[in-house]
Amino acid sequence: MITILLADDQRLVRAGFRSILDDEDDLHVVGEVSDGDEAVAGCRELRPDVVLMDIRMPGTDGIEATRRITADPRLTEVRVVVLTTFDLDDHIYGALRAGATGFLVKDTEPEELLQAVRVAARGDALISPSVTRRLIAEFAGRVKAPEPGPRLNALTDREREVMELVAAGLTNDEIAGRLVLSPATAKTHVSRIMSKLDVRDRSQLVVLAYETGMVSPGWLTE
Repeated sequence: MITILLADDQRLVRAGFRSILDDEDDLHVVGEVSDGDEAVAGCRELRPDVVLMDIRMPGTDGIEATRRITADPRLTEVRVVVLTTFDLDDHIYGALRAGATGFLVKDTEPEELLQAVRVAARGDALISPSVTRRLIAEFAGRVKAPEPGPRLNALTDREREVMELVAAGLTNDEIAGRLVLSPATAKTHVSRIMSKLDVRDRSQLVVLAYETGMVSPGWLTE
């Protein structure tokens, strides 16, 4: 059973998400909160698998709440998916840098919402990879110029290849096909890279790849 915490200041939005999620046998909403402070407290109390986090909330916003959650060693298994009204919201890149697993637009189709929650709970793929990649490419250059990353020195040549493809939004199966590997081997490479670089999930690998200059906006087009 995947447990979910809803963090949004609009009661109707929370009610709509709860209705969709609780109708599934493998999903269960364990709580609802209306601001960032409550979201952090709710995570510490309920330990949900996934938080659907609105960015714009009164008081502590979703970005700061995400930062607090992902920095808490007690909440390493909690995945945060940020919610926004527009798919190129200026705040999304900041949320990904804060540790969010990915993002959803609020008017997403129910089937996409369900899939996104399940994917986030697994922690093995980005939410909407092509859109997330496009957003990061759009805003990475605005935040700061890429700087060389000494952390990447720990990677082997093959692991660098794999990380570049993760940054391009490819799934494990697609990486396997591109590098002529088995999907299991591709997954093992990704897991080792995340361990070496001490990142929570694939989204953080994408952010790190852009910020260290490993890849640049437009490096691999769709």
